[in-house]
Amino acid sequence: MTILNISISQQNCQLLDGNKVLFEALVSTALNGAGEQKDSGCTPRGLHLIRACIGSHQPENTVFNGRRPTGEIYTSELGQHFPDRDWILTRILWLSGLELGKNRLGNVDTMQRYIYIHGCPDSSPMGEPLSHGCIRMHNKDLLALFDLVVPGTKVDIHE
Repeated sequence: MTILNISISQQNCQLLDGNKVLFEALVSTALNGAGEQKDSGCTPRGLHLIRACIGSHQPENTVFNGRRPTGEIYTSELGQHFPDRDWILTRILWLSGLELGKNRLGNVDTMQRYIYIHGCPDSSPMGEPLSHGCIRMHNKDLLALFDLVVPGTKVDIHE
């Protein structure tokens, strides 16, 4: 069984098929740490699945808003023009919790919190928590992972 293992403490992810590592990369989880509450800005823990894989065939650095391409391609100049924007780039893997009361339904629902694995500017540091709750990746890493997963792939997020 293939599972994407995301470690908040190590700020990395591994796509595993049994004991075999198919993919590995650094990530950036929430600056506010781990937590499941709505509006907490935290990265939710527990067992999830990829509900949707969004952005197939879009160019690298495509800017998304509301899970739709805006028509913009991220550049450092665009980033300087909008310094406070939380950039969602290249691809989106939308997560849905599988554990009732922990990360599914009510005030802890990962999908309703719009928690994604998504691309960010390549100048953004990886390996340290800086996101608003999502799991950020550099774009080339996300493109590689995107080609290895499908909707329904299990994701285990843990400290």
